[in-house]
Amino acid sequence: MELPCYTLLQGPSDSELPSEMLLRQNLEHGDVNVKIDALKKTIQLILSGEKLPGILMTVIRFVMPLEDHTIKKLLLVFWEIVPKTTPEGKLLQEMILICDAYRKDLSHPNEFIRGSTLRFLCKLKEPELLEPLMPTIRTCLEHRHSYVRRNAVLAIFTIYKNFEFLIPDAPELISNFLEGEQDMSCKRNAFMMLIHADQERALSYLATCIDQVNSFGDILQLVIVELIYKVCHANPGERSRFIRCIYNLLNSSSPAVRYEAAGTLLTLSSAPTAIKAAANCYIELIVKESDNNVKLIVLDRLLALRDVASQEKILQELAMDVLRILATPDLEVRRKTLNLGVELVTGRTVGEMVEVLKKEVGKTHNTGEHEDTGKYRQLLVRTLHSISIKFPEVAATIIPVLMEFLSDTNELAATDVLVFVREAIQRFPELRMQIIERLLSAMPTIRFVTVHRHTLWILGEYASTVDEITGVVSSIRSSLGELPIVESEMRKAAGEEVANEEEKMQQQVPTQHRVTADGTYATQFAFSAPGSKGTPTVDDRSPLRNYLMLGNFYLGSVIANTLAKMVFRYFLLETDAFAQNRFAGEAMLIMTSIVHLGKSGLSQKPMTDDDYDRIMLCLHVVSERSSILSEIFTAKCRDALSHMLTVKTEEEEEANKKKKSKEGGDGVNEHVDDHISFSHLMKSSQLSTTDDMFDLAMSKAVSGVKKEVMDLSTSKLSKVHQLTGFSDPVYAEAYVNINQYDIVLDVLMVNQTSDTLQNCTLELATMGDLKLVEKPQPLVLAPHDFCNIKANVKVTSTENGFIFGNIVYDIKGSTSDRNVVILNDIHIDIMDYIVPATCTDLEFRQMWMEFEWENKVTVATHMTELKGYLDYLCKSTNMKCLTPARALQGFGDYMAANLYARSIFGEDALANLSIETPLNSKDNSVVGHIRIRAKSQGMAVSLGDKINKVQKATLKTATA
Repeated sequence: MELPCYTLLQGPSDSELPSEMLLRQNLEHGDVNVKIDALKKTIQLILSGEKLPGILMTVIRFVMPLEDHTIKKLLLVFWEIVPKTTPEGKLLQEMILICDAYRKDLSHPNEFIRGSTLRFLCKLKEPELLEPLMPTIRTCLEHRHSYVRRNAVLAIFTIYKNFEFLIPDAPELISNFLEGEQDMSCKRNAFMMLIHADQERALSYLATCIDQVNSFGDILQLVIVELIYKVCHANPGERSRFIRCIYNLLNSSSPAVRYEAAGTLLTLSSAPTAIKAAANCYIELIVKESDNNVKLIVLDRLLALRDVASQEKILQELAMDVLRILATPDLEVRRKTLNLGVELVTGRTVGEMVEVLKKEVGKTHNTGEHEDTGKYRQLLVRTLHSISIKFPEVAATIIPVLMEFLSDTNELAATDVLVFVREAIQRFPELRMQIIERLLSAMPTIRFVTVHRHTLWILGEYASTVDEITGVVSSIRSSLGELPIVESEMRKAAGEEVANEEEKMQQQVPTQHRVTADGTYATQFAFSAPGSKGTPTVDDRSPLRNYLMLGNFYLGSVIANTLAKMVFRYFLLETDAFAQNRFAGEAMLIMTSIVHLGKSGLSQKPMTDDDYDRIMLCLHVVSERSSILSEIFTAKCRDALSHMLTVKTEEEEEANKKKKSKEGGDGVNEHVDDHISFSHLMKSSQLSTTDDMFDLAMSKAVSGVKKEVMDLSTSKLSKVHQLTGFSDPVYAEAYVNINQYDIVLDVLMVNQTSDTLQNCTLELATMGDLKLVEKPQPLVLAPHDFCNIKANVKVTSTENGFIFGNIVYDIKGSTSDRNVVILNDIHIDIMDYIVPATCTDLEFRQMWMEFEWENKVTVATHMTELKGYLDYLCKSTNMKCLTPARALQGFGDYMAANLYARSIFGEDALANLSIETPLNSKDNSVVGHIRIRAKSQGMAVSLGDKINKVQKATLKTATA
């Protein structure tokens, strides 16, 4: 059996360790520094498995009598690891001398030596060594220094737990010690021992001082909370006895005590006052604690408290207190706080919450632009959006606040506002006039083309009166500037040339001498500001004209679509034919001007064919004025939006129902008409489909499962990699355990020869973003012996990596060079770091445009079902399908879907799946492409390699 070791030591800095003979010479004849170095190397040799039987007596004779404190520290480690028994299990005779040294150190005048010796005695497992020391250990309880007393309590506790016969009266002894002790650390250790050794004595002591608990130190208060928790769980009838004490500890000066007391209070009582007190305690801890990790931990406890249906109503009263956490600058804390606040808000508190969020919006405008400021604004916009949909009565007060974000420098926040406006203008018809007025007033201040496109679509869809329609067209006309665009731009270009000629002539004007009013002479020069009469710069143009000159003609197609809708609605409201023709002519002039600009070559980018076709379609629609086309433009678009919002609401309701059903929202664990399943009366085929994992496991254990049908994919055996061959001198295999950022390799090395292998070293190296933390230490392997070596590897990014290396060793008694065994490579799979995640469609599109690395993978499989291939791909790559399930239903020959995943390092991975089943294909297999985008090249390449590997597996399965 492997001997226990309680002390972790750093390995040797050099691989060359001295021989036993040299160590004995240094320990005998060296000075203090030489002995210290020799003792350190002796400890390192023993830890690496070397047997040094002759070194023990040398240490006892020449090192143990020294009074140097460093040597005494090292000796405690040496006594801990040195073998103390013979192979037959009898205590070595030399241990008598060591026991006498222990006794002297326990009576030493230096309190550090006494205390460290007492701590060392906690690690001894030989009662023969401890028995002579018991009287001295007892006397240490009366030492003047608290360091000695508290370590004496720990020593007595450990000895009593392991060898009760050595000190049977320990609980009584510690109880008497506790009554007269004043130091908090000593009282804490003593009280902790009584909790585990004699709980009745601990309760008796607590009863005598229960009213003074608030005056105790935090370390003692924590132990008291632990005792109360254990007692009340074992005996629920004792809750009323200690509930007041727990309430008092909620006001402790220590945050750790308050946190533990709040958690204990929730387990002891489900009364509304107790839940409210614990929640208030959690909120105070989050607000006052400076560490963000602590804030997140406590905030998770609040979220868990909210998940309980019976406690959610109690927490709703604390909704405004929860918003105090928003003072924390950390974005993750704010995100969780806002989500919790939205879930706790009620009709009674919604007004106050909106006012608080308005103030938070104002704070983001006054502070300097920071990396997280824009994201926080976006969170506030989404929160106000959710509140307005949940409580329509406050939507009128929220809309003016959110409209201010349309001119914000953060594009995501402005776009989120328009998503809210689109839903609000559809759900709340009474607010449409107010929303349209504010959109028209905000048009000139919008800074992003995406926001302009969304705004124009909303105005074109919901402007319903003559004044609103004419206002939209006037706003578009003023933003485009002088029409036609091409002619006006050419006139301005010609004016620039004239201005340049005039400038040259003005620069040739001679200098003139003038006489000032006071009779002095002055020289007058003529200057002309260059370009003052020329073509304006890009920033000087009006917004929509600027975008078109930059080549963004997708905006032009949106303008044409908006104008077509305006024309149809204007015809329904205005009966005068002359006014109708004039309005339609103005709209067609704008459309033709945009088309002419796109084909003229004046813009930085030419117009695409898609945008050209869209604008020309709108021109034909306006000129023909068909009733069918009128219905499509004025009614069908809005019906599609209404259907999309309805589906979104239904999906949210279904998700909430599933969540409540999982939490037992109906309050019933088992219904009266549920079937009772008897596992002994069921067939094996029925047992395989049961949800009771206990019955399933028991049935397999009793009936027996053949080895060839056992699933080892989830066992440790599936993660074992064979590193060498069975015929190699050293056989090695590794179990790879991946835990987030760490990879632990547990390597088994077996000496398959009849020689003793010295300096047997596992040398590892990495490729990719992997880093070996520390090198494994050299070992000595006896003939046919084996050992386990652990190596730690750090992971820094989501990329495919390899671990490779070799095993080198020397053969005892051989003069040949070192022997080498090459190891097989260990491939680190990217799937161990990727988890499914969700994001909005807007965020997906934004990331798709920003990410510069793309990897296109061709679909190669024998699968014939589109939905089946999508499910298989999501399962194999840990990616989540963002396309709604309803959009994937039905039958068809093609499918398009968006996939998304996120790594544990915060890296995003996007994928777009475009597949079909061609009609002219022989086997009707799925074909198409998968486009992968990521911020880093390694992420995109690694995910593409994984998809190719998965597809090859399907091809092999189909071929087999």
